[in-house]
Amino acid sequence: MQKKDSWLLPEGITEVLPEQAAYLERLRRNLLDTFDCWGYQLVIPPFVDFLDSLLTGSGHDLDLQTFKLTDQLSGEMLGVRADMTPQVARIDAHNLKHEWPTRLCYVGTTLHTLGDPLEKTRSPMQIGAELYGHAGIESDYEVIQLMLEMLAISGVQNVHLDMGHVGIYRTLVEQAGLNQQQEAELFDVLQRKARTELSELVEGFAIGDNFKSIFNALPKLNGGVEVLTKAATLLGAGNGGIETALQDLQNIAGKLQRDYPSLTVSFDLAELRGYHYHTGMVFAAFVPSVGREIARGGRYDNIGAVFGRARPATGFSADLKVLVSLLDGKSDTERQSVFAPALDDHDLSETIRDLRASGVRVIRQLPEQQGEAEHLACNAVLEKQGQQWLVKPLVSR
Repeated sequence: MQKKDSWLLPEGITEVLPEQAAYLERLRRNLLDTFDCWGYQLVIPPFVDFLDSLLTGSGHDLDLQTFKLTDQLSGEMLGVRADMTPQVARIDAHNLKHEWPTRLCYVGTTLHTLGDPLEKTRSPMQIGAELYGHAGIESDYEVIQLMLEMLAISGVQNVHLDMGHVGIYRTLVEQAGLNQQQEAELFDVLQRKARTELSELVEGFAIGDNFKSIFNALPKLNGGVEVLTKAATLLGAGNGGIETALQDLQNIAGKLQRDYPSLTVSFDLAELRGYHYHTGMVFAAFVPSVGREIARGGRYDNIGAVFGRARPATGFSADLKVLVSLLDGKSDTERQSVFAPALDDHDLSETIRDLRASGVRVIRQLPEQQGEAEHLACNAVLEKQGQQWLVKPLVSR
């Protein structure tokens, strides 16, 4: 006995209907062509992979998001990819083995055990680009530029770029001598922006008063580029690692101001997105209409070590479905769609073949079918004039 409607989908799993699917596919092609013009080569990782490979360097969060199953052939644990980045890192480290910088891009469906609290989806279509083999801020800036180019091509407006650097927090934790549990507790409080709780937590740590003041000040170090100067005074004096991180952010800020003068850029030194995964600069793009980032990225050096080669790495990713949802069809140009009559005519068939070869959509009427050209969203018809079949605009009735 059937207990539920067979057309229902699991919670957080969606299907893409024709109109939105057309937008999504055209955007996918445009973005991959753009990535190619920047030198990023397409790779297609498998949908199912060994669990260890999928979770390399990703931390606890991705482990919770990964569907797990047992391989009936090998007996090994497999996972359905929740993030394609570790797979792409393996391709660079193990398969390509270049000594020079490698640029790779990818797009494909991922699957999450839990939906995003805001988006509710459990099946994002991840698209992204990764640059391996270069440790300087020039590669960080390149992937930021490419991410902004992706958003521009997607028709996204009013972009706000938020930047941080997880290396600052890592250095402070190490210098303060926090143990693993203290580090995790402090990380959790900082992500929740719970300042009162933060003060009480830090007060209980057996650390110097200077570090207590610094940790309490971290949530306040957010805003425009002036935050970096304030942070340099508070954090950077005599601290080489933090000074370098702040200077890198300052240099990126200068490049962004020069190349994108209308872009809103902010800095948040307590924002630790991807902390267990990233090793340096992190960034995310926001728009007013969405309550979470629409694209994110950062540096994650040495992830390839487990695959045989530790390589500097930086990149970004986004959910193609989210980008399409921001379009609302406004940037999609109307495509010509031609209705052809149901006639067994050789010249008609040749005309239809030539039109389709040139990229025109032609829908051929079927004998005794229901529905006319208007019902099939056609805006033109094929009509015979003399010995020729010609495309004529559809006149609304």
